[in-house]
Amino acid sequence: MNWYLVHTKPKQEKCALQNLQQQGYQCYLPMLSTEKIRQGSLAVVNEPLFPRYLFIQPGSAKSWGSVRSTRGVNRLVCFGSEPARIDDDLIALLQAQEASLQSNPEPLFKPGEKVRITEGAFAGIEGIYQMAEGERRVMVLIELLSKPTAMRVTPASLRKIN
Repeated sequence: MNWYLVHTKPKQEKCALQNLQQQGYQCYLPMLSTEKIRQGSLAVVNEPLFPRYLFIQPGSAKSWGSVRSTRGVNRLVCFGSEPARIDDDLIALLQAQEASLQSNPEPLFKPGEKVRITEGAFAGIEGIYQMAEGERRVMVLIELLSKPTAMRVTPASLRKIN
């Protein structure tokens, strides 16, 4: 049985997944655990690995018309008039990767990364991210009076420097 690719409406991957599964389709929505700033503190959230896309395996008697008219679905991805087929090995690889990444969420900031403080008395100063100290504080190393100084700030007051 082949897998196919469904393009969803914005931010409706889970809605499309649920509605397709209720119709009897086997679906797969790869998710990624990552750190985000929520209400001023770091929180681990699950987001789609491929925003606006999910994989579907049609049953033996299913038609593409019911997929296209499902709530949350934008369209079936096609090349010409043929739906885009996805190799089973790729889906198996994605599922294995997802299982290993769920236990280790992608951190928002990595130690040694350059950041800029955006709030408070030190707004605009660049520093080096050191580590998280709980959910509401992180440690940043800034240069103050020609000397490296550790400073504790909220994660919401930091931005990455590229």
